[in-house]
Amino acid sequence: MFASFIAFWAAVGTLLAMQALTPTPAAADDTEALPEFTLADIAEHDTLESCWMAIEGKVYDFTDYIPEHPTPPFVMEQWCGREATEGMRTKGYGRDHTPAAWAMMEPYLIGTLVD
Repeated sequence: MFASFIAFWAAVGTLLAMQALTPTPAAADDTEALPEFTLADIAEHDTLESCWMAIEGKVYDFTDYIPEHPTPPFVMEQWCGREATEGMRTKGYGRDHTPAAWAMMEPYLIGTLVD
């Protein structure tokens, strides 16, 4: 009887812990509230001093990140003001960026890409 009691509360505790640690899904796509930009808008930000990129339908302002990027600035500069999904997916030579690199982009998200 005591073992069943302990097993029951252990199961309840596990379920509560799982619920607390599971991220809650957004009620709607979080990008809905972001401003929308066209490729023409993004093209106006094609320098190291103002570097916007469109990647997989989202728009990022990487201006402040460029000095932190592990490559020389010209590597990112070639993608400024453009649709840069190819650059993220291939690094220019067929190898995708790491999941950590994809995750670090979130603070630089400024909007969504529209046609």
